[in-house]
Amino acid sequence: MAPSAMLLPPTSAPQEQGQAGQYKPNLTKTPQGDFMRPAARTRMSSHTKKTNGVGVQVEETRICVVMVGLPARGKSLIAQKGGWTEGGTDSAVVRYLDWLSIKAKCFNVGSYRRTATPQPAASFFDFSNTEGERLRRAAAEAAVNDMCHWFRSPGHLIAVLDATNSTKSRRRWIKERCDSEGIETLFVESKCDDEELIMANIMEVKTTSPDYVGQDPEAAAKDFRERIKMHERVYETLDEDEADMTYCKIIDVGSQVIINRIQDYLQSRVVYYLMNLHIKPRSIWISRHGESEYNVSGQIGGDANLSPRGAQYAKLLPGLVAKSAGDRPLTVWTSTLKRTAQTACHLPYEKLSWKALDELDSGVCDGMTYGQIEKEYPQDFAARDEDKYNYRYLGGESYRDVVIRLEPIIMELERSENILIVTHQAVLRCIYAYFMGVSQEQSPWMEVPLHCLIKLTPRAYKTYEERMSADVPAVSTWREKGSKAEHAQTPGPSARPSPMIEAMSK
Repeated sequence: MAPSAMLLPPTSAPQEQGQAGQYKPNLTKTPQGDFMRPAARTRMSSHTKKTNGVGVQVEETRICVVMVGLPARGKSLIAQKGGWTEGGTDSAVVRYLDWLSIKAKCFNVGSYRRTATPQPAASFFDFSNTEGERLRRAAAEAAVNDMCHWFRSPGHLIAVLDATNSTKSRRRWIKERCDSEGIETLFVESKCDDEELIMANIMEVKTTSPDYVGQDPEAAAKDFRERIKMHERVYETLDEDEADMTYCKIIDVGSQVIINRIQDYLQSRVVYYLMNLHIKPRSIWISRHGESEYNVSGQIGGDANLSPRGAQYAKLLPGLVAKSAGDRPLTVWTSTLKRTAQTACHLPYEKLSWKALDELDSGVCDGMTYGQIEKEYPQDFAARDEDKYNYRYLGGESYRDVVIRLEPIIMELERSENILIVTHQAVLRCIYAYFMGVSQEQSPWMEVPLHCLIKLTPRAYKTYEERMSADVPAVSTWREKGSKAEHAQTPGPSARPSPMIEAMSK
């Protein structure tokens, strides 16, 4: 998906609202979610209203993605793959949509249930346990009530209701409640009979689930197997009895996908994303190119060669990767620019170059230092500091543009296994922000140092990060908001925190 070819006038020029039909520069700051529905509606008689096929106005379309699946079948990896948030975990769907500026939120029924029963035994999930059933139902009702209330705010488009939702009666209740609120439902079932994968998921849950924090791992695994048996006794898969429902069934890690009654653009976009997810264990390694000649001189953009220190990092990179990845097969992705290919040249893996991984296009500022930009384009320099995510270089790109062109890369990453990406600072900020759930306000200011290999491992309840720095000095190209951006030596690796922690401390 390529960004629209659009050249903004200099920000130093007056930017008036103008009359209808005139170009408005602020269009580039509009969240994608606002393009999903009309900005205004002219009221018409009921028989002439434009609808989306189910009697709901297009601009009023709201979707509840309802997760369905037995424990350890990959449902949590699909529904909750992401970083911790204040209220629990973010869903993969929510992370993806937020990354694209589409307002979404996850409502995890387990989080509601834990307020009353933080670490229940397997017997709590026995459907003959009257008190357990009452508490589980109360948690589901609380989550759905909060979700419906959230949808009443303007611009809130998609919610994920994360629970097993294992019976037809429970799913019918959710659909009827959503129907009464004018909310569309999209049921997503993860169905898996691969015993090896099920066991891998059980081993992961016993160490990462909030239900088993502080418990003996073996006892946790035993209890979790008993919990699965409780759900299996009553579980009902989505079938022809629910043919009136909109649903997507993902069978055996995406080897088969069944889609029923998908009705609009937002639903199809969510389904397309889900079809690209897989639940096999994997990691992604990311690294900037080695220090370049432009890094040394303080210039941005360009297609410079590596500096001598950058070439030294390229020689050390295979050892860092081998230490982290072992003998796992990897594929290396680079941009089409020389400095990434030169950095990856000693890696003994298959390599693919992607135009989408090229550095943010700095337009007329390409090849300039920040000091030169501040002198020649002072108002633009200040405007970028004010809103770095949305600011578009004259004749170039914004971070928002980079995110849009990276969407196919994210889709390929989600359907791939072990990938090593060697690319550029702005691009890695956007990729890192996707996996770690970093906000648009923070992501353009994160420090992603040169000569550092970052390993990201998505798990059911969070994405884990490991970092390894090569013992090769380099300039620091990170610029704090409001600073002059004079390059300095990178601090020693022992003193360097996670880029996410670094960003949040600024």
